[in-house]
Amino acid sequence: MKPVYTLAEALAKDPGRVAKTQALTLDSARPHMGLKGRHGLFASVAWWESIEAQRLPTQTLTGIIERTYFAGQDSRRGDQVNSFTLRMADGSAVDESIYINHKQDIRLFVPGAMVTMVYALDELKAQPAADGGVNVARIVLEVAVSTR
Repeated sequence: MKPVYTLAEALAKDPGRVAKTQALTLDSARPHMGLKGRHGLFASVAWWESIEAQRLPTQTLTGIIERTYFAGQDSRRGDQVNSFTLRMADGSAVDESIYINHKQDIRLFVPGAMVTMVYALDELKAQPAADGGVNVARIVLEVAVSTR
């Protein structure tokens, strides 16, 4: 498996994302928007430590790419993809977005390749979720893809 994405690397290239996310968490005028911040502000030392100590729940998905496709309404070239269907071991399928830190790694997202995605499940301010449970943001932490 080749690591193709880490949130830490993506944030190093876009520090404004951290500032905006943290500002929304701290904005009491928007009580239903943003992260709750219960495990530390997004991407802060406390937040990363909460993930490492398993206080902030994570989810790992592993499966085989069934198909790749373009999702969205933006203009694009005919060969461009940004999403894929991941077939899980239990037979279920989930649609996911492609996350990469380096453009050349998009070539690894092909039908038949295995993908592992790790998410942080960070609680949102807006509660509860539609099903009555805890409403969380699924934040992609890492992505790895098999190579042939």
